[in-house]
Amino acid sequence: MPRRSRPSENPEKLRDELVTLLNNFSSLRTSELRIRVLALVPAFHKLRDLGSSMMPIGTPENAKDRVLAYFQLYPQKVIHGDELMVISGIGEWSRRLRELRKQDGWWIYSGNTFADIREAAKAARDTLELAEIEVLDIRPEQYVLTRNEQDREAAHRWHILNGIRKREGSVTTKILEYLRANAGKEVTGEELRYLARDKSEWARRVRELRTEAGWPIATKSSGLPELRIGVYVLERDQQSEEHDRHIPDPIRVKVLVRDNFSCVECGWNRSMVSPEDPRRFLELHHLAQHKNKGQNTVENLITLCNVHHDGRHRS
Repeated sequence: MPRRSRPSENPEKLRDELVTLLNNFSSLRTSELRIRVLALVPAFHKLRDLGSSMMPIGTPENAKDRVLAYFQLYPQKVIHGDELMVISGIGEWSRRLRELRKQDGWWIYSGNTFADIREAAKAARDTLELAEIEVLDIRPEQYVLTRNEQDREAAHRWHILNGIRKREGSVTTKILEYLRANAGKEVTGEELRYLARDKSEWARRVRELRTEAGWPIATKSSGLPELRIGVYVLERDQQSEEHDRHIPDPIRVKVLVRDNFSCVECGWNRSMVSPEDPRRFLELHHLAQHKNKGQNTVENLITLCNVHHDGRHRS
């Protein structure tokens, strides 16, 4: 079993011991490679001990907990993998990071996930989302703790995620199944990327499910500004009617702005969401239905909450 680092409450002493080891290192003068390597091993161990000892006193000695504590000291900051290697004191720091992200529910995003979202935003000319992501134009080996709180349901979702991931089927089918299994709940881009087996197409598939297939998948830029970048919510497990899927986004925006982002029947808007209230989201309603030659125009559309929209169709 590989030697684990040994954090010390006296890092100054470790530093002095490391300096002594390096000053006394004379094995470079020998031609025997193995003798040189073995002579350097104690310095490597001492360096890892020093790295894991730099965290504040009281930080747990567990490598995974040290990595988490380091992120929590610098939320919303770009952290390089080399920093985590130093602070964890182990060679398997990336495995511990993966456990924090996927199994323990910490909102740690990788550069790869940001790159996927950024490319999808560019392709869709999604200027709101793109502008915010470009601030975090980070490399694959860098990471960001986007939210300094734990997702308590992550372990349960992880179990569902792995089950869907192992099945046959397209990336689109798996993403939709996973979103439907978590309808009304926040799902991260990290989860969807893993579900797609790290294929970068996952972000484009999510957008197609929303804009072409009519599934009400909300993001920060498509209707839920309180969400963070890279978070998705299937607002309800119901696909839109065929004709409603083809309302152009500019028309949607004009109708919502005209109606002050509120239901014209009751005045409800997203800021009024509460657990007891069945109103959850806003929808556009056709005054003249398609079967009566109603068009997807600003004049023929009004904003309704889901309760009053259902009521209109029932009557």
